[in-house]
Amino acid sequence: MKKINILKHLHTVNKHRFYVFIYCVKAGIPFRGLVHDLSKYSPEEFISSCKYFSGKLSPIVMEKKDIGYSKAWLHHKGRNKHHWEYWYDEFAPEKSPIIPYKYAVEMVCDGLAASKVYNGKNWNKDLQLKYWLKTKPSRKINLKIEQFLEEVFTLCANDGIYKTLQRKKLKKLYDKHVNIAENNTEV
Repeated sequence: MKKINILKHLHTVNKHRFYVFIYCVKAGIPFRGLVHDLSKYSPEEFISSCKYFSGKLSPIVMEKKDIGYSKAWLHHKGRNKHHWEYWYDEFAPEKSPIIPYKYAVEMVCDGLAASKVYNGKNWNKDLQLKYWLKTKPSRKINLKIEQFLEEVFTLCANDGIYKTLQRKKLKKLYDKHVNIAENNTEV
């Protein structure tokens, strides 16, 4: 493991967490931004991610290419409720439950921050929406949460991040999508 990889990976993680914090504060969930991705500093995630850091692809992708799975990702998704994978259980009666509001909003902030950090100078406000739509077939997420996230990413692409990430607006959108069945009383 190269020392430069350690520094570069640490810089990437810190920069990502910084943007997530800024977005979470704007969205009205500052504590979620403060504790976001702290597991990335754990030995299980940090060592593996430094080893596979390339600066081009995610260390998780690189590790999967090398050994067929990612120890860092398995650790990360099992400890961070802002990932849909945390909530998915194919053997549970409700395979993809509704993700609570604070984690769904943190998921928005995480996606936007990742898009900004990993695209660097090539970033624009619709990249996260494009990524979200491209990866849609592979997700096993509750349909109501998926619709909420897609609408938020669409609004970010059209109106901008800071205009969209307003606590009242996000809560209203979340309630609109989560309560679809409750609001639709026609049979």
